Amino acid sequence: MYIKPIVLLTKTYNEMDVITPQVEQIVKESGIQNGMVTVLTKHTTTGITVNEALECLESDIALFLQRQAPEDAPYSHARMLRDYGSTAGNPTGHLKAYLTGNHCHFPLVEGEMIRGGAQDIYFCEFDGPAKRTILVMIQE
Repeated sequence: MYIKPIVLLTKTYNEMDVITPQVEQIVKESGIQNGMVTVLTKHTTTGITVNEALECLESDIALFLQRQAPEDAPYSHARMLRDYGSTAGNPTGHLKAYLTGNHCHFPLVEGEMIRGGAQDIYFCEFDGPAKRTILVMIQE
């Protein structure tokens, strides 16, 4: 298995970043011709999702997630957590990450990821800005 991280410095509290070009570059670097590509975020307030890279669709997705997890709702997670020694202020980040998921898979055939013509891989930040790590794993 070939594993390589992508490290991002996100800029805003909520953002969606297309990472398809970085993933494709790592696939090429791996030299693996046939197998499976998995992209996984290492954080519980971020997501990995696949969709068409259109600004209008990105804003629709952001509005959908805001409606599902509004910032001003009464969340159990928004309280003092003794284990952390602070107040948890990111319940919406966890819920949005739950909705988007934390990984995606694509088959790899003859050195190319097999994906639909309009499919791009998004890294979704829901508790930024922060330094984030995404793992790209390629199995033969």
